[in-house]
Amino acid sequence: MQTSKQAHIEQQALKRYLQFNAEKQSAQATADAQSRMMSRSSVINVHDNLAMERIINRSDLFPIAHLQAGLDVSKAVCRIFLRNRSGQIEGYGTGFMVAPSLLLTNNHVLDTFDAAQYAVAEFNYEDDVNFMPKEIVSFRLAPEQLFITDMGLDFTLVAVHEVDSEGVKLSDFGYLPLLPQTGKVLEGEYVSIIQHPKGGPKAVTLRENEVKSISSDYVHYVSDTEPGSSGSPVFNDQWVVVSLHHAGIPHPDNEGEWIANEGIRISSILRFLRLRRNGVEDGAGRKLLDALLAAPDSLVPAMEVGTLEAEWYSGAAGYNPAFLGPDAEVPLPLLNESQQADVTETKDGKKILDYTHFSIAMSRSRKLAFYSAVNIDGTQLIEVRRENDKWYFDPRIPEEFQVGPEVYKNNDIDRGHLTRRQDPNWGIDAVKANEHTFHFTNCAPQHKNFNQKTWLDLENYLLDNAGDYGLKVTVFTGPVFRDSDVAYRGCQIPSQFWKVAVLRKEDGSLSATAYLQSQENLLGDLEFVYGDFQTYQVPVTQIEELTGLGFGELRNFDPLAETSVKVVIANREDIRL
Repeated sequence: MQTSKQAHIEQQALKRYLQFNAEKQSAQATADAQSRMMSRSSVINVHDNLAMERIINRSDLFPIAHLQAGLDVSKAVCRIFLRNRSGQIEGYGTGFMVAPSLLLTNNHVLDTFDAAQYAVAEFNYEDDVNFMPKEIVSFRLAPEQLFITDMGLDFTLVAVHEVDSEGVKLSDFGYLPLLPQTGKVLEGEYVSIIQHPKGGPKAVTLRENEVKSISSDYVHYVSDTEPGSSGSPVFNDQWVVVSLHHAGIPHPDNEGEWIANEGIRISSILRFLRLRRNGVEDGAGRKLLDALLAAPDSLVPAMEVGTLEAEWYSGAAGYNPAFLGPDAEVPLPLLNESQQADVTETKDGKKILDYTHFSIAMSRSRKLAFYSAVNIDGTQLIEVRRENDKWYFDPRIPEEFQVGPEVYKNNDIDRGHLTRRQDPNWGIDAVKANEHTFHFTNCAPQHKNFNQKTWLDLENYLLDNAGDYGLKVTVFTGPVFRDSDVAYRGCQIPSQFWKVAVLRKEDGSLSATAYLQSQENLLGDLEFVYGDFQTYQVPVTQIEELTGLGFGELRNFDPLAETSVKVVIANREDIRL
């Protein structure tokens, strides 16, 4: 680690710290406080009854399990032993596992591929309760599998060999899942840092570590750290990683004194990695990165089944046809005559189930949705943490007309969201919208491998563009019903699914694009069959022909209108708007 490089980082941190503190006094910063609190509450475990008291009233009360939880997460933190080509010691840093075989640290700790080749990750470099050193377990890094670094955000993500020379498994030390949503900590809260100060045994800072300011990419906090602490995880009170520690902030007037520390926000690092994902050409490296980016939702426990109380549905206006503007109304798809006769009606005679920011029309005979329609507001998106895998029957329609949990047990069939979980999570009702997406009415049986490739890329593309460019997007999603669909446990599993996305382009005109993907080759015996299944962009009229639904004037805004062309969507660049 170069002294000059570290000095430059510290001076940049000081500059940001002074600027952020000046900006905090602005009226806009005050106006954003409610929004930040809403985001913060969305990432708190619902079973932590003391959390809001700690945040709002600054209480120091904690469940006793808090200490055990801190000990558990500390296993994934390691000392990075830096060596040169000749094996000579060059220094130390801290790092931590963020996926089964991926380690995160600072760029100024591991700035090059070669530096990573000769470095070692040392776990258990700590004392036990009797102040006796534990046995250190060392793993070599594997930058040839994956190595991503950025000087601007001062982070490095690198693969680690999964077994050490003695046969000890890296998995024994676990990893710390990274949550992409913002709002994991607020100004005035306290953070804890697990670190290897001065390259010594593992230590932790617990209290008096107040967060002073938060910007788009950085968190400033008062805490005790030492050289060697670079690359440490910074935790909130729920032991969720909120930032990557990288620098102390020097006192502008008194040399040798420090006024705060700075960490890089985890949400900013994950945003960078998502943008870099398509640039990872190696298939194995891409798989490792995908495991990291998918980690939070993959950790949810087994499915539970429940029913929400009536108040959860009161005031849910559902899909808004005028969402894109009063001059660009997009009505719900029209059902044909036979579909109208097959609609599952609510107990008060309604044919549409309204949820928060989305609506669904159900087929009584198939027990699945004809379609789901959602409004996505990219200016107000909020990342809501997925706490569990609890799914709900909708009490407004008979339970026997909803495909329930029996279809999904002990097989390779997943509950595939139609309106995707993240899409309606915007505005003041984001948490409610998130919960509404977990209805059996909003899912369809999909093979577990169906949504892992370009269909997921397509969904990410629509949501990312809505968020990155402040767009409003309307998305319709549904299955293609055929009499020949595979019958399984009293349900016919659709072999094809479709999407229609509508947005306003820069010139104000509408764009309506349609997509189709098949899972037919996955359903032979409900075991994975290796084969070619692709996502296609197709004319809107083709979706109308396949489904019997009517999309009205949308065909006039389709770039593939008046053609019979179907375009293979291998990546985002293939989409024609």
